[in-house]
Amino acid sequence: MAKMRTVDAAVAILEKEGATEAFGLPGAAINPFYSAMRAHGGIRHTLARHVEGASHMADGYSRAADGNIGICIGTSGPAGTDMITGLYAAQADSIPMLCITGQAPVAKLHKEDFQAVDIESIAKPLTKFAMTILEPGQVPGAFQKAFQLMRSGRPGPVLLDLPIDVQMAEIEFDIDAYEPLPIEKPKASRKQLEKALDMLTSAKHPLIVAGGGIINAGASAQLVELAEILNVPVIPTLMGWGAIPDDHQLMAGMVGLQTSHRYGNETFLQSDFVIGIGNRWANRHTGGLDTYTAGRKFVHIDIEPTQIGRVFSPDLGIASDAGAALAGLIELARERQAAKSLPDYSGWVAECQERKGSLHRKTNFDNVPIKPQRVYQEMNKAFGRDTTYVSTIGLSQIAGAQMLHVFGARKWINAGQAGPLGWTAPAALGVVRGTPDATVVALSGDYDFQFMIEELAVGAQFNLPYIHVVVNNSYLGLIRQSQRGFNMEQNVSLAFENINSPETNGYGVDHIKVAEGLGCKAIRVENPNDMPAAFDKAKALMGEFKVPVVVEVILEKITNISMGVEINGVNEFEELAETAADAPTAILTKA
Repeated sequence: MAKMRTVDAAVAILEKEGATEAFGLPGAAINPFYSAMRAHGGIRHTLARHVEGASHMADGYSRAADGNIGICIGTSGPAGTDMITGLYAAQADSIPMLCITGQAPVAKLHKEDFQAVDIESIAKPLTKFAMTILEPGQVPGAFQKAFQLMRSGRPGPVLLDLPIDVQMAEIEFDIDAYEPLPIEKPKASRKQLEKALDMLTSAKHPLIVAGGGIINAGASAQLVELAEILNVPVIPTLMGWGAIPDDHQLMAGMVGLQTSHRYGNETFLQSDFVIGIGNRWANRHTGGLDTYTAGRKFVHIDIEPTQIGRVFSPDLGIASDAGAALAGLIELARERQAAKSLPDYSGWVAECQERKGSLHRKTNFDNVPIKPQRVYQEMNKAFGRDTTYVSTIGLSQIAGAQMLHVFGARKWINAGQAGPLGWTAPAALGVVRGTPDATVVALSGDYDFQFMIEELAVGAQFNLPYIHVVVNNSYLGLIRQSQRGFNMEQNVSLAFENINSPETNGYGVDHIKVAEGLGCKAIRVENPNDMPAAFDKAKALMGEFKVPVVVEVILEKITNISMGVEINGVNEFEELAETAADAPTAILTKA
């Protein structure tokens, strides 16, 4: 056995567990850990400008590819509290992420030492596991348990807090004798899946609701295979978007109050049976439960047993990993296909396709200032099937989800449940780290962009190129729209006359100068017809300089985006598409 510092043992464990991508900021209380990373040499570290930004980078990295676990590292005190929003975003969306903090010496933890905070207690509600490690000999086991918990059951983040004297202490440790703990995931039985399939095949208008658990399980191909065997339409949730390509004939659209398609809501309302796989029945998806559940039976399959029945009681609940459940359902469906006992749902599929081909929102506006719908139309034209989109919250995200197209798993990266402003830019940088050969396009409103704009410098310093589309209406647009119900417009305008940049015409912050000052490239677009050239130029600049490129589009200040409080009562504020020319990039647009 070799004697070594606990931090040297911890870094060796990170490598053996396959977690070698770190984001963070050093500080006095975590410097021993940084010295261990330097000595080891196998952990790549990206220096953030803010610890919250580092946590979102680690989150984005984890979301970018199957099996990824991003690491966020910070010192004691405020570094840990800065991570809390990042932990919340990861926990809410079932994302594995390891946060490591420095801490005051063990003997000083009760003495209100400088930057000593009980981060374990603060982080526990937002993690699967949070621990201040008080004994040096516990370090290997704590890391071992952390990785097992991150990967077992419903994935999620963990936090390990390391007092500086624990970091410096020496222990006996042999990395060759270290083994990751087994991953625990429930698996549906054949009998359970037979009952689920019996219920589905007894229905006239069945649907599969595909949640983010399918993407977490790396089971998108199995989802498509099952849907094709059964010939049953699929409704992806916002977190499951991309599990079936948007242009697949069985992709029936998204359902919900905001990030939804008109045809998706209409198809759902015509259904009589729903099997949800790896989903949570989130309230922005369901709206009022009386409307959502009326007239249909439900099967719910989820990896977390306590998730079943949390929102409403299904007719059948099954605790299972989504991949295992899909594999079992495929086996059963193939048996019934061979026996020619599967129902023919071709008429139902044709109805869904007709809705998908005719119920679209208009995007082809020529207005100046630019209407946001036109931006997504031009993005559909400019960016190909392999594009990975990153977004978080606001009218930009809502309209983007209504009008953009996604063609594969992990090509829509979104902080769906927490929706923290400022998440987009650092998360996009993490996605670039996780998929360096991908075309990454971020989407923000001006407020989301301003929240953590300093992280653009990280992309410039470390050559992490992506395109960041900023739709600027100089408003807190979603909040302004929600204030309509109160007949007010209070504290939601970001507009002012910029004395240093009169060319912003009262829109306030000069994002171009700020982005350029942070080492990036930036383009401003004020006419809709200039967007194709701007996107082409952005691609060229990104390729030449290997830095983030901002494309700021100046929008009309007030646009209300389609949303409502019930899936059968979404308010449409703009004209709807009547011809293909009204929505030229819509999939299966009616001629």
